[in-house]
Amino acid sequence: MVQSENPSGLGAERQDSEHERRESRDDSDVESRLLNNGKIYDKEKEAGINLDGEEPAPKTGKSKKKKQKSEQDRLMTAEINKLLAESPLEKNVTCGFWIFKGTFYQRFANQTAYVLLYGIVGCIFSMTYAYFNGTITTIEKRFKIPSKNTGIISVGNDISQTLVSAVLAYYAGKGHRPRWIGFGLLTIVFFCILTTAPHFLYGPGEDALALTSEFGGMPDENATMEAIEEQRSKTLCRLNGGGAECEVGEGNFAPQLLLFVAQFISGIGGSLYYTLGVSYMDDNTKKSKTPALLSLSYFLRMLGPAIGYALASFCLRLYIAPQMHPVINNKDPRWLGAWWLGWLVMGGLLSFSGVFLSMFPKELPRAVARRKVEENRRREKERLSVKTTEKERLTAELDQKTTAEAKASFQDMLKTFRRLITNKTYMCNTLSSIFYLVGYTPYWIFTPKYIEVQYRQSAATSSMVTGTVALAFSAVGVLLSGFIISRYKPRARYMAAWNVIVGFLTVAGILAYAFIGCPGNESSVIVNIHDSSLAGNITTCNSACSCDYVRYSPVCGENNMTYISACHAGCKKLLVNSEGKKIFYDCSCIPSDETGNSTSQFKRLTSFDLSNDELSQNISVHSQLEALANGQAMPGACPVNCWTQFVAFLAVMCCLKFVGASGRASNFLVSVRCVPEKDKTAAMGFGMTLCSMLAFIPSPIFFGWVFDRVCLVWGKTCTNKGNCWLYDPLSMRYTLNFTAAVFIAIGAIFDLGVWYYAKDLKIFDEDVKEVEMKIVQHEEEANNEKNTEI
Repeated sequence: MVQSENPSGLGAERQDSEHERRESRDDSDVESRLLNNGKIYDKEKEAGINLDGEEPAPKTGKSKKKKQKSEQDRLMTAEINKLLAESPLEKNVTCGFWIFKGTFYQRFANQTAYVLLYGIVGCIFSMTYAYFNGTITTIEKRFKIPSKNTGIISVGNDISQTLVSAVLAYYAGKGHRPRWIGFGLLTIVFFCILTTAPHFLYGPGEDALALTSEFGGMPDENATMEAIEEQRSKTLCRLNGGGAECEVGEGNFAPQLLLFVAQFISGIGGSLYYTLGVSYMDDNTKKSKTPALLSLSYFLRMLGPAIGYALASFCLRLYIAPQMHPVINNKDPRWLGAWWLGWLVMGGLLSFSGVFLSMFPKELPRAVARRKVEENRRREKERLSVKTTEKERLTAELDQKTTAEAKASFQDMLKTFRRLITNKTYMCNTLSSIFYLVGYTPYWIFTPKYIEVQYRQSAATSSMVTGTVALAFSAVGVLLSGFIISRYKPRARYMAAWNVIVGFLTVAGILAYAFIGCPGNESSVIVNIHDSSLAGNITTCNSACSCDYVRYSPVCGENNMTYISACHAGCKKLLVNSEGKKIFYDCSCIPSDETGNSTSQFKRLTSFDLSNDELSQNISVHSQLEALANGQAMPGACPVNCWTQFVAFLAVMCCLKFVGASGRASNFLVSVRCVPEKDKTAAMGFGMTLCSMLAFIPSPIFFGWVFDRVCLVWGKTCTNKGNCWLYDPLSMRYTLNFTAAVFIAIGAIFDLGVWYYAKDLKIFDEDVKEVEMKIVQHEEEANNEKNTEI
């Protein structure tokens, strides 16, 4: 035992008395606060570590402490292994249930298996949200769901988390947490089943069935081309009508209700998974290993969205009725993909992994053994102590009483929440998280669109940047920070200070966003919307084109200006050349290039290009020449060289992703260490409730209003104003980034409060042990001085 080595270590402690006295003065305030909190210090455990009788040089102080810690860890590990080998298997540490338990299952009752399985489940869970976003357009088309209803459906999980997270976390935290997590995963499986239920209740739809050979559909390339041509024609100027029309009516309300209920249920399962899973990990692992294990689970969870979007892409390539043979291909605008198929895959994976996760014991055997060894050492110390003060005895009794948790009750729950609300460190940290979440909301939702609008990058490039490059930097930041914290074990104040630095660096980066604009982007778009109610009888170049319900589909005129759509540019005809490129011509709003010069970006059509197509339609040569005399355009916005600005934006974004991710582990550790152990799970649930209520639900609505304020061109529906077609890039850049920077700056100020109140917070076991060692040394120096005087 460690206590038997005390006599051989006393000489070294006396020789180091002057050196240790200087260190004890520096930490006297911390030590006195710890003593006032009633902590019991194991003198014999720490005093006998150093067996070296020689006085070390000052330069070797760190190596001496490392040697002491390694020796202490070695002895602790040996005692834990011995206790595990000798102790009988108790119910609370038994892995499995019913017939699924025994030696084979018990070998998986360890922290490594739990962290890996927990991370894999998190990966699958996060896949569900990405898959929903990837297939929502197909769901809207199949059930005729308007976009505004889709927004309401998508916040169903946030509503349920607001209502039940705190209460569920309190009651479930006092029970068998892995079983509760398994129950939560079953609700997520039910969410997957409910989401796919509309397909099995209402089928693929009559329109989709009519396009299969089983229901009389005939393979007809001309039909596909006619559908494509019909869709194209809706973007052209139609002088005699037949242009784009508004869509009236909504689909069946029942599928929408099912989807909302499914999202609501997923919020219940998500709150159980996040609150109980992380607290169980923290309680059953060594405190120094928590950051690394937590970062590993975060990393696995980050892989989910990328896999979810890939699964959505694969499923949408299959027809909505895979057992049938469609007579069209997936390029046809009438194509409906198998949006429901991925939910069955993810539901099966979650049910399978959820069963295994629920088989973990209430407490991991090694964690129980570690707590027993620490308790035995404390009692041994009390027994061998030369003198124990009345204060220490009372404190020991108090510690023993507080270890027994109160039974779950409504009154105790209210007391728990009252403790959390009056905990200054916890509330500052929670409010900081809320303001960070509000400030980050527009970047999570609108970053691809922001890149498209500001830097004229394609949708594919925007999605690739946000889905791969940014994800890679976030993953590196999470993993690196977790392993650094586990390796160097910084104090709570250092971690809180890093969170403050992260906050202000984020503010600086977002302010940099506001000034990374693309010159000429604002002046290259022509907004020429004809409103008959305002313009009266004034005739414009597109007043007769019926463009009211044409969607935003930009075209680049030969004058190097961008128009809202081919219809708004007055383009009446379209040709697909031999290279497969579309060319709009006979555009009344685009001044023609009389010289007929071509550029690398635009090549004008000639009568030779039109001859075959127009002659087949019996169009006269005179009409051809008239059509060619007007302006021409090609699909897409006119190219603007924004590459330098885009690279600068990308560099800042990657830095912010890395820096922001590096603060996740430290923020979590502070949040769970600033509350009593018995309140840890309730604190996470209460925090999730506040974040859902104050951030996840209102922030999309608020920033939606902010975006509406900078809209230049609105679409139209049959009843009212539709979606925004075109934003003012300059106003968007300033308004969005300055508003987000204000919220994140407020969050950083609350992080300053966390830094101030976290001065006495202990994150790792070693924090307390080091102070204990200094206190023991200080007390022995005092005893030695007394003996010398006597």
